[in-house]
Amino acid sequence: MNRRVFLIIGILAILIVGAGIYAYNTSTQPETTRLIVSTTTSLEDTGLLEEIETAFEDKYPGVDVSVISGGTGIALKYGERGDADVLLTHDKNREEEFIESGFGTNRTEIAYNYFWIVGPENDPAGIRGLNATEAFSKIMEEGQNNPDEVKFASRGDDSGTHAREKQIWERTGVSYEEVSGSGAWYIESGRGMGETLLLASEQNAYTLTDSGTFLAYTNEGRIRIVPLVTTGDELLNVYAAMPVNPERHPNVNYEGAQNFVNFLVSPDGQEIIQNFGREEYGQPLFIPISQGLPS
Repeated sequence: MNRRVFLIIGILAILIVGAGIYAYNTSTQPETTRLIVSTTTSLEDTGLLEEIETAFEDKYPGVDVSVISGGTGIALKYGERGDADVLLTHDKNREEEFIESGFGTNRTEIAYNYFWIVGPENDPAGIRGLNATEAFSKIMEEGQNNPDEVKFASRGDDSGTHAREKQIWERTGVSYEEVSGSGAWYIESGRGMGETLLLASEQNAYTLTDSGTFLAYTNEGRIRIVPLVTTGDELLNVYAAMPVNPERHPNVNYEGAQNFVNFLVSPDGQEIIQNFGREEYGQPLFIPISQGLPS
């Protein structure tokens, strides 16, 4: 047998062994499945979801989490179409409608913080010490009288924050349509919370924000507006998770979605929420639901 034959046999042997090793490795490695999480911008902008995603993937190494960030309205649309497996939102009324319409299987509260009314340090509308409804009334009154000095920047994007803004306007006795068409003092950004905060800061305007995103942007030195109204039941901001119903959309990763929800309310998940932001901002940005909602 000549040298060429030995060479061919050697090459074939290497190929066979290599193929066997590859087949063994691929057969023993867990199959990766994708989990699509559609979330409100505040959970993404603050960085909380990134920490949760990392911890969840460590616990479930076969799962690759993909995040779609948008307002609550956009997140719900993704769920209705079956383009997401699980939703993280903060608008209880629309969340309950989502479940009742058969698009989601259950609604699980995971955390809360508060909406804040923020604005210029000199507070040209004079809202310090007022409740949210009184503050909105005063901003509108002063904005119409002096639109160069008093402005309000709205999300205007069908988000959970935008929905809460509409509810507060309704409590003042005027409709949102009346407010949005009442003059140059009222500005609609059509953007997420972070970008709306930047707009409000640039325009020296008031806005409604979740406290978490505000603290994150303040800590980064990106805005120069301050909290003015921060307490009251009408400013309570509760976040919930909802798996998309597999009976409506058989393509969704329902097992992964339910595992994700369970992780969020597990001791490990609640600890992440409880500690997030404490070191960097001097206080947690969210309060875990395990501590109970304020009475």
